[in-house]
Amino acid sequence: MVGGSSSDDDVRPPSGLKAPGRRLWTAVAGLYILTASEVEMLRQACRTADELDRLERAVRALPELTTTGSTGQLKPHPLLAEVRAHRQLLERLTTALNLPDDTEEVGTRASSRHARKAAKGRWRKRTDEGNGKLAELRAAGVQGGW
Repeated sequence: MVGGSSSDDDVRPPSGLKAPGRRLWTAVAGLYILTASEVEMLRQACRTADELDRLERAVRALPELTTTGSTGQLKPHPLLAEVRAHRQLLERLTTALNLPDDTEEVGTRASSRHARKAAKGRWRKRTDEGNGKLAELRAAGVQGGW
C-alpha cells in the first residue's frame, strides 16, 4: 500500500544499519505502509544489503579473484560465491515484500507476476505467428478476411 506511515517508529531505520541498509529502509518505509511481517522482511533485506556491501568491498580489495585449491588448482575465490548468494537473498527478500510497481496501487504476488508474464509471452507468440501467416497470405495474393 502506498502512503506515509502514521508512526515515526515505523519509518525510523533499525539501529546498526550502515548506509546501504539505511538507504533501502528509507526508500521503502518512507513510501509504503507495511504490515508487521513486511517490516521484518525489510529489516532482513536491509541487513543483507549491508552484508552485501561489505562482501563487495572485500572482493574489490582482493589482489586476484582466484585462489589455490588444496591440490594446487586455481579456483574462484570463496567470497565470489558469498556475494552471489547475498545478491540472490536480497532479491528474494525484496521480492517477498510484494511492493507495487509504478503502475500498481497494490503489489502482486510473485506467482501472479510470473503468470502474467507467461500469458503475455503466449499471446505475443500467438500474435507473431498470426501476423506471419497473414503476411504469407498477403504475399501470395490472397485478399480479404476469414
